Amino acid sequence: MANLRAHVSVVSSALSVAAFVWLTAVSLAAQGNAEAAKMKNPVAAAPESVAAGKALYAKNCAPCHGVNATGGSGNDLIGPAPDLTDAEWQHGGTDGEIFTNIKDGIPPDLSMGPWGDRLKDPDIWNIVNFLRSIAKK
Repeated sequence: MANLRAHVSVVSSALSVAAFVWLTAVSLAAQGNAEAAKMKNPVAAAPESVAAGKALYAKNCAPCHGVNATGGSGNDLIGPAPDLTDAEWQHGGTDGEIFTNIKDGIPPDLSMGPWGDRLKDPDIWNIVNFLRSIAKK
């Protein structure tokens, strides 16, 4: 009986540690980038910016995130792309964080690659403005 209690105690401790590690990882992953969060969008969300962002989104982002930005199904190489119209932004939802995620990609595994070498900063800000314009309220 003493051996059973010791075994149960060890298993219980291991499960507690595993749960703590998992919750910590989830918490850190859901946090954004504090430095990027401080960035202010220098491009006014004028109709011209939103229209330019829509065109850029359709060409560059829609293949993964869907035409309506409600998420993509993924494939056997990459997982599904998230919905960009809802309130849940796993990697930070400020304009600066969204800009940084587009420009630098999503580390550590770069499930979304960086676009900074293909899009100019004003273009990325236009995409941010477009995404804000279609967000579910």
